[in-house]
Amino acid sequence: MISFDPMTLLQGQYLQWIITGLETTLILFFLCLLSGFIFALLLASMRISGIAPLRWFVVCYVEYHRNVPALVQLLLWYFGLSAVLPYALSEWVNQHGSEFFFAYVALTLNTAAFMSEDLRSGLRSIASGQMEACRALGLSFAQAMRDVILPQSIRVSIPPLLGQSLSLYKSTSLAMAISVAELTYAAKQIENETFRTFEAFAIVSVIYLIGSLLITSVGSAYDRYIFRAGSR
Repeated sequence: MISFDPMTLLQGQYLQWIITGLETTLILFFLCLLSGFIFALLLASMRISGIAPLRWFVVCYVEYHRNVPALVQLLLWYFGLSAVLPYALSEWVNQHGSEFFFAYVALTLNTAAFMSEDLRSGLRSIASGQMEACRALGLSFAQAMRDVILPQSIRVSIPPLLGQSLSLYKSTSLAMAISVAELTYAAKQIENETFRTFEAFAIVSVIYLIGSLLITSVGSAYDRYIFRAGSR
């Protein structure tokens, strides 16, 4: 009978697999977080614009990502898009890590959809008179959004955005489905090599837990900051 011994996996090649997997997870997380947030700003601005085609595009975009499982979206990008890309482009992507690229694209687009709704809620909390005042001062819609409206709405939206960041961090594990060598993939790789299933996934679970608690602590610190600022 194999005894429980996680320390066996925290040395040598197994430890290196875990470290490499964690690095890949963090790189994927931060890239998707930054890209998703920037795209979400664009989507939220399009949603509240007075241009009907843009609004309907964002509505359809958000509903798709809300109602289709993230794993299905990931597989669609990986297997579907690669099949319709021009041959030269497909070859280039395959030579430069297509698995990571498609995981990045799928998770970024999914995250942007949910973050755009959080930002839209923040935008709706801003008095409409502010936009009217900006236009009266001669600012264009884009200038008013950039200089006045968005900075305020982002501050209001930070708590739900941190929640989406936490979801994204955990969703990076889906990338193992297309063989991205992230943290969960490393655990499976170790399990296949050693048959120590419980130890491998217990170690990875602790790493995910620590990362999630760090993100949650940022949210708690922000809440305390807002409370102190509001009580002054």
